[in-house]
Amino acid sequence: MADTTHFVVIAEFQVEAGQVPAFLALAHNDASESLANEEGCFAFDVLTPEGSEDIVVLHEVYRDRAAFEHHTQMPHYKPFKEGSAPLLAADPSVRFFYTAVRPG
Repeated sequence: MADTTHFVVIAEFQVEAGQVPAFLALAHNDASESLANEEGCFAFDVLTPEGSEDIVVLHEVYRDRAAFEHHTQMPHYKPFKEGSAPLLAADPSVRFFYTAVRPG
């Protein structure tokens, strides 16, 4: 696995005050469904930064970009996307990465 490149998504959400529990419920459902039903999803962490009450970060690792695109078509993705939108104070920040292979 050390020599394999994976597609990584880091999405940061600023959640409206008082809406974090509802957002976390949606995010955890998306994460557990992704890990259970998508063979190309290797990790899906729901994170909250130390010292912040209204930020949630999703760290997702996929086999490749195609596996991520497949994720966005899954039945559990739409309820997360649509259900979380009204809970947000701002547009999410979503960044895409590839794991860097160590030079040989």
